[in-house]
Amino acid sequence: MNSLMLNTDGVQIPQLGFGVFQVPDDEAERAVSAALQAGYRHIDTAMIYGNEEGVGRALRGSDVPREKLFITTKLWNSDHDRAERAFDESLARLGLDYVDLYLIHWPVPAQDKYVQAWQALRSIHADGRVKAVGVSNFTAEGLTRLMNETGVMPSINQIELHPYFQQREMRAFHEANGILTEAWSPLGQGKGLLADPALTVLSEKYHRTPAQIVLRWHLQLGNVVIPKSVTPARIKENISVFDFILDSEDMAAIGALNSNKRIGADPDTMNML
Repeated sequence: MNSLMLNTDGVQIPQLGFGVFQVPDDEAERAVSAALQAGYRHIDTAMIYGNEEGVGRALRGSDVPREKLFITTKLWNSDHDRAERAFDESLARLGLDYVDLYLIHWPVPAQDKYVQAWQALRSIHADGRVKAVGVSNFTAEGLTRLMNETGVMPSINQIELHPYFQQREMRAFHEANGILTEAWSPLGQGKGLLADPALTVLSEKYHRTPAQIVLRWHLQLGNVVIPKSVTPARIKENISVFDFILDSEDMAAIGALNSNKRIGADPDTMNML
């Protein structure tokens, strides 16, 4: 498992993690347990997913030492003005003394409280209850505002990113400012991407599944990536991507798939509380 260095106190994040978006709480326990058995050490959840308790049960039921795990959770939109209390509530649901990464889930521009929330996350980090803090779904404008008003850039920005929506400008902005890029919906949420003929060709060439080809593309770009599955065989398949390399022509072929079309919400207009 590769790890990447965050811009915070030498903290390292496993480059490939396990996401639990839209996984019910009871299924999350089973899925996370299977992921830990398969070798995942980075688990990504959020308050709004409603499965922090299930994730916590899986962590406590595992024989993997806590210091070997990297746990991420997120601050929901309605909690921007009560971030420290919301963080404590997430810790209680997870049954943990600390988390490794805490993210502002969305900027919610109409509410305009994300700078206040960011200052609270920095306070939580200073108290030692989280090893690193970052954001999710932020634009370059939002990141720049955080820097201008607080003097501190997030360590990571988790954004929608897959071969059909490659976020090249955001990735370049992140790189220029020492921010890691983390991809959610890295496989395009099963909405046609994995059936793309270009990926079928590469799947046959490398004797890998289309999902493994896409995950390998993310890794070679330098993205942190968090695929989701509740199927044990697919959970194992998704982590089996460290023993082959896509050549430059094939990386370019996947790069040519970009259509700049989102699957999820636009951060500039996503204001749900």
